[in-house]
Amino acid sequence: MRHREIALTLLVLMFISTSETCTSRPRITAVEGEPFYLKYCFSSSEPKNETATIKWYKSSGSHGPKELSSSSSPRITLRGYVLEFWPVESDDSGSYSFQMGNASYEWKLSVIRRSKHSCFTEKQVISKTVEVKKSLQVACEHSYYQKLAHRTSLYKNCEQIENNKNPFLQKNAEFKDRGYYTCVFFLHHNGKLFNVTKTFNITIVGDRSNVIPVLLGPKLNHVKVELGKDVRLNCSALLNEKDVVYWNFWKENETDPNVHEEEETRIRTSEGKSYASRILRIENINEKNLNFSYNCTVASEGGIDTRTFILLKKEDMVDIPGHVFTRGMIIAVLISVIVVCVAIVGVIYRVDLALFYRHFMGRDETLTDGKTYDAFVSYLKGCQPENREEHTFAVETLPRVLEKHFGYKLCIFERDVVPGGAVVDEIHSLIEKSRRLIIVLSKSYMSNEVRYELESGLHKALVERKIKIILIELTPVSDFTLLPQSLSLLKSHRVLRWKPEESLSYNSRFWKNLLYLMPAKTVKPCGDELEVLPALSQS
Repeated sequence: MRHREIALTLLVLMFISTSETCTSRPRITAVEGEPFYLKYCFSSSEPKNETATIKWYKSSGSHGPKELSSSSSPRITLRGYVLEFWPVESDDSGSYSFQMGNASYEWKLSVIRRSKHSCFTEKQVISKTVEVKKSLQVACEHSYYQKLAHRTSLYKNCEQIENNKNPFLQKNAEFKDRGYYTCVFFLHHNGKLFNVTKTFNITIVGDRSNVIPVLLGPKLNHVKVELGKDVRLNCSALLNEKDVVYWNFWKENETDPNVHEEEETRIRTSEGKSYASRILRIENINEKNLNFSYNCTVASEGGIDTRTFILLKKEDMVDIPGHVFTRGMIIAVLISVIVVCVAIVGVIYRVDLALFYRHFMGRDETLTDGKTYDAFVSYLKGCQPENREEHTFAVETLPRVLEKHFGYKLCIFERDVVPGGAVVDEIHSLIEKSRRLIIVLSKSYMSNEVRYELESGLHKALVERKIKIILIELTPVSDFTLLPQSLSLLKSHRVLRWKPEESLSYNSRFWKNLLYLMPAKTVKPCGDELEVLPALSQS
């Protein structure tokens, strides 16, 4: 029985390892001068003809498909379902297709140049954010080439720090640990030495668990009271769990028997912060209680904050003459009317005003946050007839407007992701280094391949608060029961509805609302604001 369990476990691990090395994205990017591969894997529902001949083809430019063989180039090796490049070069860019009986698949390969002044390529960097004093881990793992590598080295900012078979960095994070960590896998092939790189951008941030304690309300408070009556002074604070709130009301080392400090009331939030309230009750107010400072203090390891209350006798307040009161009321009413009108205009045109303010002030909130992309676009992959409209909108319309016209940088999975790593880890990394998550929502959106993108984005938006989500309802979705319940928390705030007949102009309300939800960024539009987009074909 024990041997059967071990054998079953090994089979599962072999299946996972094989599936992770498959090249499932139709648009991929490779780095010039590094080994690269394309691998086709059959789906569980796809029939497999073991007797059929495997053929690989390449198409580039105006040339039709040309069958590849081991003699096509000394750099190309065919291993059944795998096409290997030793290494890949710039002229290898083009379309590649796999064919075996009725099974076929096509990839579009783009080869980018290696940076001459760095040991890594910026487009392949995986971003990670670690809190100071938390565990920092950098593991040099590669799903395909690691088993072929005879040596692996780990570099920090292109300087070697580890050199063994499986380098692994694990420590408590310090601010000095931030930087670029590059894993270099050294491979031998046909007597030549090659290397494959994998780079992480590690950002160290401060401890997010503590807040600076602060008392809520003005620092100085004058309270009108009547002699012989009671008064309750409320002191509230936002603080950490170990901080304390207390009242100081002693007079020359004497205590007032009429002054009583009540027990503290504390409410703990889900983020580990606390709201505390402490009441000071003064009974039967007398002359000694007037014009005396009752101080409320919140104390923490980082310092203290104090709020002062002073009691004033009501009769001490000067009466306002009638004509002054009347004028004041008229002015107050006029000011109120003006404020209401301005508020109404502000609500109606808040998006236009916000965009104008960004443009006028030249605001750019993307300079220091360490993110690579302005938005990660989540949509139903594959250009099937039933989802052609959302695929065209996500892959063509959004980049045409947001990137080419407004200067944003989008991450589109099919276009921008290089193969070789685990798909789930790559999606998590891409969302981590994006400022927004744009979800192109349609009736058929919730498939297995995009469910993780949605759930990962919701977790970062609602729990970690690291990203903001923008929902674009491309086609009416009447049944939201298939979507996560947490999505309803964002539905009334960041849902945009695409109406082709009203949204073709760059100056339309749809694009203005989308720009308003995108991060503020200094952009230079390259076209006329009234330019019209080509209409999307309706499926």
